[in-house]
Amino acid sequence: MSQTVDRALTILASLGDGPASLEQAAARIGVHKSTALRLLRTLQEHGLVDRQPDQRYRLGGRLFSLAQQALAGIDVRQVAAPFLASLNDRYGHTVQLAVLDAGEVLYLDKVQSRYPDRPGTWSDPAARIGQRVPAVATAVGKVLLADLPEDQLTAFLDVQEFPARTSTSIRTAEEFRVELTAVQRQGWAVDQAEYQETVNCIAAPVVGPEGTTIAACSMSAPVGVAPIAELSRLLPELLCTVEAISLAYGGSPTPRWCENRCGAKHAAPASRT
Repeated sequence: MSQTVDRALTILASLGDGPASLEQAAARIGVHKSTALRLLRTLQEHGLVDRQPDQRYRLGGRLFSLAQQALAGIDVRQVAAPFLASLNDRYGHTVQLAVLDAGEVLYLDKVQSRYPDRPGTWSDPAARIGQRVPAVATAVGKVLLADLPEDQLTAFLDVQEFPARTSTSIRTAEEFRVELTAVQRQGWAVDQAEYQETVNCIAAPVVGPEGTTIAACSMSAPVGVAPIAELSRLLPELLCTVEAISLAYGGSPTPRWCENRCGAKHAAPASRT
C-alpha cells in the first residue's frame, strides 16, 4: 500500500472516534500540518470528509453512503430487516443483527429501542451498525462462536484474552467453553451485563442453507428497564424471529417457534441472487 493511501485511511479511521482539528489529524499520522491538509482536502473533494464550522474535520456523508451500499450487499441483512423491525415494534427493545468477522462481532443492522412509557430512546453505543466488539463478551458472539468447528474454536481461544469488563464478565477460556456448551445445547445465549454493566442482552442464531450459523440476532435493553429474567421471557419471540429469518434466507431450521408470533410463514425461501 502506498504511503499516501495508508495515511488517508488512517485519518479516516481516526475520525471514526469523533471530529478532529488539523493539528490533531496531523499528529495522528505523524506528518506536518501541510501534508495532513492536502490529504484532508482530497478526502473532502470526494465527500469522504466534511469540515465543520469550528474548523474540525469529521467523516463525510459519502462515506456513510458507501458503507450502506456495502452492507446492503450482504443479503442476510436485507432478508432479516422486516423481521427485526417487527420484533422491535412488538416489544420496543433494541434489536440487532451481527456476524462473526475476523474473530470479532460485526453489527450489520440495528433497530433502535423505543419505550412509549419513557421519554426518548435508549442507544447502545457498543452496537452501532458497522461497529466491532469482542466476541467473547457478548451474547451474539457466544452464539456465533458456539457453531465454529472445534479446531477453529481452539485456535481462537488459544490467543484470546478475557479482560474483566464488568463484575459478571467471563474470566477464562475454560469458563467460556462451559458457556458455549450450554449455548450449543439450548440454542441461545445471554449477556447479563458482561460487556456493559448497564446492558442485558439475549441472542439466537440465524441458520443458513447448509445448516450452519450465518448470523445472530439479539435483543438488548438497559438493566433498569428489563432485568435479565424479564428479558429472557422474550426468548420464544426471539427464537421465532431467527427461525423466520432462517426460513426466508433458505435455511432449514426445525419449525418450533414460528406459530402466530412474528407472522412468519413456512413458505418458499427468498431468492438470494
